[in-house]
Amino acid sequence: MWLMNTDLSDRLGFLLNDATRLLRKRFKARATEYGLSVAQWRLLFRLVREQGVPQARLAELLEIEPISVSRLLERMEQAGWIVRHASETDRRVRMVYPTDKTRCAYASIRTLADGIYDEAMAGLDEAQRQALLDGLRTVVDNLSADDEACEVEMAIAVGEKR
Repeated sequence: MWLMNTDLSDRLGFLLNDATRLLRKRFKARATEYGLSVAQWRLLFRLVREQGVPQARLAELLEIEPISVSRLLERMEQAGWIVRHASETDRRVRMVYPTDKTRCAYASIRTLADGIYDEAMAGLDEAQRQALLDGLRTVVDNLSADDEACEVEMAIAVGEKR
């Protein structure tokens, strides 16, 4: 049994990393007409889905430094992809919103991404596709539980209210 677990641990991380890297590479190659980086597309996807996100939260979601997000947002705002406004409840918090330009591009890029996902899952029947997605969702849930607990502990430690 131990050998099987070692074999899995030797392969799972590499397979997940390789799949992610190859998806990003394929996406980047096909989405060049918009002139946006993969990081910018990831940010726009979050904005369209969530319709207004604090700038600091974007840094967390994208796992990049707040100053890097700020520079990224400055370029995107100048190009008309996003707008930023102070939060209605806390003027220190900058909220980021997608523009109509972003919403229009999102529909096109969503179709492009769906095609890439179909390519990635070629050869898998519907049941296998669903099993893969269910399994990955479980992996994410399993690993997210500790993240959420850590976030709550950190908030308590620094005196934030949740």
